[in-house]
Amino acid sequence: MAALKKALPHLVVLILFVLASLIYFSPVLQGETIFQSDIAQFNGIAKQQRDFKAATGEETYWTNGAFGGMPTYQIGARYPNHLIKKLDLTLRFLPRPADYLFLYLISMYILLLVMKVDYKLAFLGALAFGFSTYLIIILGVGHNLKAHAIAYMPLVLSGIILTFRGKYLWGFALTAIAMGLELVANHFQMTYYLLLLVVVLGLAYLVDAFRRKQLPHFFKSVGILCAAVLLAIGFNSANILATAEYAPYSMRGKSELTIKPDGTPKEVTNGLPYDYITEYSYGKLESFNLMVPRFMGGGSGEPLPEESQLIDALRGLGIPPQEANNILRQVPLPMYWGDQPIVEAPAYVGAIVVFLALLGFFLIKGRLRWWLLGGILLSLLLSWGKNFAFLTEFFVDYVPLYNKFRAVSSIQVIIELLLPIAAVIGLHQLFNDFNTKEVRRKALLISGGIVSGLLLVFYLLGSSLFDFQAPYDADVAAALGDAGPVLIEGIQADRIAVFKEDSLRSLGLVLATIAVLFGLLRNAIKETLAVGLLAVLLLIDLVGVDKRYVNEEDFVDRRVMEQPYQRNGADIQIEQDKDGFFRVYDMTTSAFTSGRASFFHNALGGYSAVKMGRIHDLYEFYLMGEQPNMNIINMFNVRYLIRFGDNGGPYAQRNSGANGNAWFVTDYDLVASADEEIQALANINTKQKAVIHQEFAGMLSGKRFAADSTATITLKEFAPNRMVYNSKSTTEGLVVFSEMYYKPGWKLTIDGQEADYFRANYTLRAMVLPAGEHEIVFSFEPEVVQRGSMLSLLSAGIFVLVLLGFGYWNYRNSQSESA
Repeated sequence: MAALKKALPHLVVLILFVLASLIYFSPVLQGETIFQSDIAQFNGIAKQQRDFKAATGEETYWTNGAFGGMPTYQIGARYPNHLIKKLDLTLRFLPRPADYLFLYLISMYILLLVMKVDYKLAFLGALAFGFSTYLIIILGVGHNLKAHAIAYMPLVLSGIILTFRGKYLWGFALTAIAMGLELVANHFQMTYYLLLLVVVLGLAYLVDAFRRKQLPHFFKSVGILCAAVLLAIGFNSANILATAEYAPYSMRGKSELTIKPDGTPKEVTNGLPYDYITEYSYGKLESFNLMVPRFMGGGSGEPLPEESQLIDALRGLGIPPQEANNILRQVPLPMYWGDQPIVEAPAYVGAIVVFLALLGFFLIKGRLRWWLLGGILLSLLLSWGKNFAFLTEFFVDYVPLYNKFRAVSSIQVIIELLLPIAAVIGLHQLFNDFNTKEVRRKALLISGGIVSGLLLVFYLLGSSLFDFQAPYDADVAAALGDAGPVLIEGIQADRIAVFKEDSLRSLGLVLATIAVLFGLLRNAIKETLAVGLLAVLLLIDLVGVDKRYVNEEDFVDRRVMEQPYQRNGADIQIEQDKDGFFRVYDMTTSAFTSGRASFFHNALGGYSAVKMGRIHDLYEFYLMGEQPNMNIINMFNVRYLIRFGDNGGPYAQRNSGANGNAWFVTDYDLVASADEEIQALANINTKQKAVIHQEFAGMLSGKRFAADSTATITLKEFAPNRMVYNSKSTTEGLVVFSEMYYKPGWKLTIDGQEADYFRANYTLRAMVLPAGEHEIVFSFEPEVVQRGSMLSLLSAGIFVLVLLGFGYWNYRNSQSESA
């Protein structure tokens, strides 16, 4: 009975979290789902593997649906013996996206309990974290993997803190499981940022251990945590090993090219280009979005205020309403005036949370203060990217793996994780007698004065302090002629209006919070009432902003997400062609950033941030323009190009020059570098000649191939992971296949005997085929998946044995003590 009584508050909190998740995303209760643009694109390139699984019951680790073919490791592949994945699915029992919000809440709640915070304050902190605007926004646009990884961050920290506290068994078990779940999310960028935070945390514990002369305990804890992380990696071996094997071949790997498409020198790195990494760099001034949501105007698609000065300016020019709407649709006059290319919504943490976190830093002492402050400052400075170039360049050049990730602004998730922790610990300090009442009162006055004073300055003087000019305002004004200055003045007035509105809003919420806390300190209100009032204020603050960007209007019937694209006339025309396997190139959209064609066809384009590096190179060199290089189109067996017709609608243009699934060539050029390899494709007829890198010269042995007019090779069977060809020739020949070259996993047999193949034309497969009639089979059988699956099972077994061993050891110790 005592145990039930102790557990009852936590059960109530659990139920409240379920309710909060379902109420915020209430349309899921009517069977609807949120429309997520990124997931719609993802569903396009993932459709082929899903259809294959549904038809055969077999998992394919290769898809031909996108980019001429690529592994499915980063597009939803499932692996045998992935037991930790089953646990993850069990925890995500609510409909999406309510499942991720629930994970946010419960994970932060557990962390704050581990940090010895009262459950009521832990509940408050979980709300502050879960409803942080950025965490809700990423669910709205479909960054599910990111949300998934962020949700488990607090749980990982819980295990680490338990271990350093000397709770070795619980710390080990929780770290292994939580880190395993973190890796299940398969968003290595977020996990990497968590690692940076853990390093800061570890340094704080190290310094503290040194001062307290407790270094043996520190290193023992580190050893236990390392073992737990190794097991967590083991739980996910198949995915991690497969990803590691694929990474060098992906666009995140090192490119062998030393030139750009225009022939100028290219910076050679073992990661992404610096400009690409820092394209989304948070502005220094923009960081005030953390406490004033529309400090920089809001998101890129932010609606104009109800009493818009821009609309009034258009009316003043005598422009009819319909024409005015057309101008606003065509001319880029966004409310957002920051430096980033596009922002879905501000990364608003909450004025109340920022104030409470500052209060916390006045009250928190020791290593906790330093790792919270250190993590926040590191995250903030790195999020500025090119706007704080010294630190960013250092990390890109010298910190391992940092140059593998783009959109540095997203490291602000660490701020969104740590500020609620600091806020709740600050309340914990204020509610208890760790400091004298005078110290607490003074901290409240100073922190409240700083935050409310700053907000008051923004409200009263902000229009004079800042120019409210977007980077392209001057260009837009010039393009609009005489009307330009008037319209720019109008949009800037609108930016000022929402800036002042939100500054005043934040100020009011902070003052209300200060009043509640002073009431508590003066014993005018009880602690439970204070927590309740703070929870109401917090939800008004965060949910009020969240609902501006993610609300009921974003939900659609579930079938819309399952079928995000509708067939048009071009798709119907192409689907009538049942003559074998071929590809489609969609020129009605940005082919390499759209999953639409992949949803219906075997596409040369697609949507993925980890597409194969060499196909990305070909795109930049030969496919980006209005008219793609037909030599490249032909060698990928693109039978149809989707174009816009004279009537504006899409139609399918048949390409009679497509090379087919495989073909004999009579000549080849050996080249010494990747630069020569890709440049040689500019003008050659790929149907007659191949370009082969010098590294494969030994497989040709200087051979030359005579023309055989009777030689044939045809594709007999095709599936994503298996392609069977029949060939007939009177002489030995050089055959090129219209399939992406990816050596790990693809095996070749000729008449059942294993054979070798090599790369041709920068991206394709080729082989020397003996004379005669043969059956040629390419099958994708990645040994890394089999090996990784066995390691996953072994790791799970070791984990269970370790827990049993710990349990037996504790039992023996307790028996000895009782004796």
